[in-house]
This record gives sequence, structure tokens and C-alpha cells, in this order.
Amino acid sequence: MTLLIGIIGKPSSGKSTFLNASCLTHVEMSELPFTTIKPNKGVATVRSKCVCKELNLIDNPQNSLCINGVRLIPINLLDVAGLVPDAHKGKGLGNQFLNDLSKADILIHIIDTTGSLDKTGNRTISGSHDPYEDILFLEQEINLWYKKIIEREDWNKFTRAFSRIQKDFIRALGERLSGLRITPYHIKRALKDSNLESKNPNEWSDDDLYIYSKILREISKPIVLVANKIDKDSSIENLKKIKEKNKKEIIPCSALTEYILRQYEEQKIISYLPGSPSFEILKPEKLNPKELETLDKIKEKILQEFGGTGIQKVFKYAIFDILEQICVYPVSDINKFTDNNNNVLPDVFLIKKGTKLIDFVRDKIHSDLADHFIHGIDAKTKKRLGENYELSHNDIIKIVSAK
Repeated sequence: MTLLIGIIGKPSSGKSTFLNASCLTHVEMSELPFTTIKPNKGVATVRSKCVCKELNLIDNPQNSLCINGVRLIPINLLDVAGLVPDAHKGKGLGNQFLNDLSKADILIHIIDTTGSLDKTGNRTISGSHDPYEDILFLEQEINLWYKKIIEREDWNKFTRAFSRIQKDFIRALGERLSGLRITPYHIKRALKDSNLESKNPNEWSDDDLYIYSKILREISKPIVLVANKIDKDSSIENLKKIKEKNKKEIIPCSALTEYILRQYEEQKIISYLPGSPSFEILKPEKLNPKELETLDKIKEKILQEFGGTGIQKVFKYAIFDILEQICVYPVSDINKFTDNNNNVLPDVFLIKKGTKLIDFVRDKIHSDLADHFIHGIDAKTKKRLGENYELSHNDIIKIVSAK
């Protein structure tokens, strides 16, 4: 199952700009609320140090890119319509917005840090709105959406069949929430963390149900906070205030800056690798004085000040820190590190830390190979690996099967 990242935020916060900057898509960008109505999809990349440098190899990736030892691994993004207060009741484009998010594994909250937009995305006096309020109301809406799906109209009838928390309840609740990519592990962990393991579900109060919904959402669809528009002067001060109130990690970002750099890079005017703290101008003659001045400001005020535009920091934090993904490279030849077509280190897959070898084979390679699995081989050490071997980051694996 491929990872899907949902891009969320109130209208005009910069979600579509973030998508375009990440994926070089060309969806409409505007400061007018609800410019995005239908969800926009894109494929971005997340950076990881490639094993080619470690092995002193020149690779030719097939499902990803490798530039100067940096492997750029594809990830799927979904930019949905802006969220406003009471979206879980259908206000704005709420119902559509929330349903679009059902398959996402993690959510990226793009926050307009300038303080110049109210909660509905309409322009107001600069600095008059506290961006911290957007964090509170948006998470509340997502949590209430979960609660609405869990309880539906028949919660009392649903829970009457269960006198206590048991496997049947967990299975039935899992079926009810199957459209949200929620697993039995998520359900059980949320029960434990909300201290509801021993309480009869039919006796849960409305507060119990909300607390459970909130914790289940935090486990199954965590939210990464992104302080967007950090290129604006008002955003710097607002970011400091948010950090004082908010204990969660928040990543400074300028999606517009990344979009500008990616556009110049696509035209071969500059050399820029997403996530880098600098760039090189290749064709200064193609730039007018104003453009050169803009690039100088980008280098000094954004790249040097924050170590990059922030977009790759967002992806790395979301994928490797929060979702705890690791990189695994399957090969056919353990001496040349190639596939059957002599491609060197052809593919890399993102998988959950702790994944066993047999599950990796079944989920990422082919179920037939899993059914006829004999053993694996660590291409670096040449050691034989059993089906219960727990994969590690940057493992290179050969699969031996009876088929």
C-alpha cells in the first residue's frame, strides 16, 4: 500500500502552492477562498541518503532518482478543499473535504503564519488573526469528523451487542472504520491510551467517545504542523508566538520560495536540488535585475536563515520520524547489486520500521514470491535471512523462492 499524504488547512493558507512546489504540478493558486474545490493529486519526493555512496557504485534507479548520492523517493500528495469551522457538520466544503482525506496516512497542516486571514480564509488586517487558533480549530474539526464516523446514528444499538471490550468489538469497530485505513492495532492502542479498555462500550459518555476519537485520530492520522509564508516579515514574529503556546514540532516553510526555485531549475536557469540550503545560477543572462535581486533575497533570508525552504524538512519529518519509515533495496544479484536487467540498485521502497522480511515480500514485491519464499540474503553481508528477519534502514535484500 502506497503512502498518501493529505495537505490540509483553511482556505488561502497556501496548500495548492505547497503541492505545486513539491510536485511541479500546475493547479490554480489564488488568495481567494475555495479556489481548490476538487482534490488535486501530485507525486513529490522525499530525500534519503542513497546506499550507492556507501558501496562506491554508480546506480541507475528505476522507481526513484539518485542525484549526487541523494535518493529521491516518490510519495503521493493530495491537496483538498480548505477547511472552515464546523466542517464536520458540512459547512463550507466540509463533507467533501473530510471524505477526500479518508485514505491519507498522515496530514500536513499548512498554516498561514502571516495572521492576515481569518478562519474562513478571507483577508483581514495584517496581524489581526492569531494563527495558533487555526491549529486548534482544525484539529478539533478532524477529531469531530472521526467521532461522527464512529458513532453514526446507531452507536447505542451498535454497542449493545458488546458487554465489554473484546475481540468481537475491536473487529466490528474496525469494519466500521475500514474506510479510514484504521487497523486493529490503532483501535487497541487508542483504547489503552484513552483508559477505556475495561469500560463497557455501551456505558461510554459523550466525552469518552470524543476522547477516544481524538486519540484514535492522533494515532492513525497524525498531523504535521507547517508554518507557511515564512518569507513574510509578520510570519517570523507569529511563529515565535505559536512556539510559545504549542508544544508540538512546527516546521517553518516558504512554499512560494520552493515553487520559484523549482521553476527556475526546470528551465535550467539554476541548479537546485529540493531540500538543499543553496543553489547555483547557471544562466544569469536569462535573469533581469529584479529576478537576480529576488534570488539573492531567497538565498539570504530563507535558505541561509532556515537551512532550506522547509518542504523537504516537512517530508522527512512526516515520513521518517512520525510514520517511522525505512528504505529497503531489493536486488537479484548480491555481488553486482543489480536486478535481472543489470540495473544497479534499481528500486527502493519505503516500509514501516519493524517490518518482517516475509511481509515486505508480500506487500511490496509479489504475493507469489511470499507464497514460495525460501529465504532472503543480505547483499552487504551475504548472510541468509529467515522470513521473520526484521528489516533495517538501507538493507539490500535478495529474495530466494521456489518459483
